[in-house]
Amino acid sequence: MDAEPGASAVNPRPGLIEYTHWIYALHALSGVIALLTTRAIALGFAFGLPSLIAVIMNYARRAQARGTWLESHFSWQIRTFWYAWLWIVVVAIVSIPLLLVVVGFFIGPAGLAIVGLWIIYRVVRGWLSLREARPMPPAIE
Repeated sequence: MDAEPGASAVNPRPGLIEYTHWIYALHALSGVIALLTTRAIALGFAFGLPSLIAVIMNYARRAQARGTWLESHFSWQIRTFWYAWLWIVVVAIVSIPLLLVVVGFFIGPAGLAIVGLWIIYRVVRGWLSLREARPMPPAIE
């Protein structure tokens, strides 16, 4: 369950804010590495070692963030990672069969580019909110 914006008065444990900054930094690093190696940002994010380490870090300290405003950031980061995977699979399922009629060669990269832009938005929005000590909005359920 995500924390409601501004709902928790419990302060996070010392060091947990910096830890959350490191997680955003690792996700951003995956995107930068993907840009520098001409891979799609979406693929670099989903398969990049920095993002894999970041999501493991999320799960490792998620219990410590529970009940604080940082809980929303942990959920935001985890959802960003797994939804990126979901959208990459959807793009592949749609574009691979369309390779037979050449359209897939355009739909695949376009879909990955859209997923990459969405990832950039999520990392930047989350990191800026963290910097301002604001929780992220809850997931729509």
